[in-house]
Amino acid sequence: MGKIITKLFIINHIDEIKLEAEIMKKEDVRQMTVENVLIDTGATTLALPAKLIKQLGLKVLKIVAVSTASGIFERNIYCDVKIRLLERETVCECIELPDDAQPLLGVVPLEAMGIELDLQKQTLKFLPYDLLSTYLVVA
Repeated sequence: MGKIITKLFIINHIDEIKLEAEIMKKEDVRQMTVENVLIDTGATTLALPAKLIKQLGLKVLKIVAVSTASGIFERNIYCDVKIRLLERETVCECIELPDDAQPLLGVVPLEAMGIELDLQKQTLKFLPYDLLSTYLVVA
């Protein structure tokens, strides 16, 4: 088994909405590129170190119990995080990690963006959006 490390572009989605409504200037939108993000199929969602969350100005949605390799801890979950991985993007929640932790990208945002992993080749596979073979299902 291999592991996949990627780069994510992350935007405070609330800032982006304010920009579109002409309430905020483009230079005030909080955004960043994060290197060395581990794509982790054992993680549920996006997980970022607290210092990055603070720089993005994200809002706390709720406090939850999170199971980690070190045990169960209470962590903040933040809302309205827009992430872009290559040409795909989605808005998701974000779990707070300690400042020294590696950023993680879990399965929920990957599925929302239509991205699968090929761990043997250590690559990402983009699922199709076209009419004949879309991965999106509404039942």
